[in-house]
Amino acid sequence: MQDNLSEIVRPILLWYEQNRREFPWRQDKEPYHVWVSEIMLQQTRIEAAMSYYLRFMQELPTVEALSSVPEEKLLKLWEGLGYYSRARNLHKAAGIITAQGGFPQTYQELLRLPGVGEYTAGAIASICFGEKVPAVDGNVLRVIARVTGSYRNVLEPRVKKEMTHLLQQIMPDDAGNFNEGLMELGETVCLPNGRPACEKCPLKESCTAFRRQLTDELPVREKKQQRRQEKKTVLLLVSEQGRLAIEKRPEKGLLSGLYQLPNMSGHLSEEEIRAALESKGLIVREVLSVGCAKHIFTHIEWLMQGFRVQAGSETPEYRWVTKKELSEQYALPTAFKYFMRYI
Repeated sequence: MQDNLSEIVRPILLWYEQNRREFPWRQDKEPYHVWVSEIMLQQTRIEAAMSYYLRFMQELPTVEALSSVPEEKLLKLWEGLGYYSRARNLHKAAGIITAQGGFPQTYQELLRLPGVGEYTAGAIASICFGEKVPAVDGNVLRVIARVTGSYRNVLEPRVKKEMTHLLQQIMPDDAGNFNEGLMELGETVCLPNGRPACEKCPLKESCTAFRRQLTDELPVREKKQQRRQEKKTVLLLVSEQGRLAIEKRPEKGLLSGLYQLPNMSGHLSEEEIRAALESKGLIVREVLSVGCAKHIFTHIEWLMQGFRVQAGSETPEYRWVTKKELSEQYALPTAFKYFMRYI
């Protein structure tokens, strides 16, 4: 890697001062606000996370409020953001912070919190407490790879570690604004997939990729592993009383502990569905196809076919809820939302 990074510090700080976007979590340097926003923005676009953040802060304005909220209410607030382990780790960490009497104020202490990795710890430590430590996410890796002209695979942990070390050597006193400036530049100017707005970039004079016209080649990212496909038959089980059947997923694994629409492995026929439900003691009046849907997780792809089943009874195997109860009390994973229109 080239050592031209020292040239980027002042341009980044000046550019960020003039171009920073205003977000609710940037109105102050309250660590609770920064922490929640950073966790929400993992795997989630800013536009999508904004309304969740505002609602979250209205319901849980302090870390103490977060630590004491029932898990089902927390998951309901998180419904639609996905990656629910993020919410659970927030809950656990809030309990630790409350018990300790306040937020950890150093990078190393922050790393001990559940769900807080190197990037999040670096962001909180630098923005809220002024610690001179990098916060390196995908946007920052892209900027640094292009500036230095690096062809190394930025998805390799050792490459990220080396880039973090390089940034550590040039961290200015205003580390928080420098980190946010790098992230902001990657989000708004140094865009991925060979489409950066180089003419607007404050680093173009120092950027190897710009000078050598390599922005369509850098950064290098290894191809993702092919997702495993799973076929599922999803059931909208509606009783004669108009209630819908839901069930709780296992406490470990994908979407752990959330409620879901009942479903079975494989693509079953109407006859197979009837037989399976009747074996559970359910009276089946009618089985109607409601189409197919696909949902993509990080490593798994669900190929779903859905059926609306009119049941003549309610069995204790499921929890039977009204549509209002479902919308107000239970967090239903986004994967099943396609079928909800057929209730």
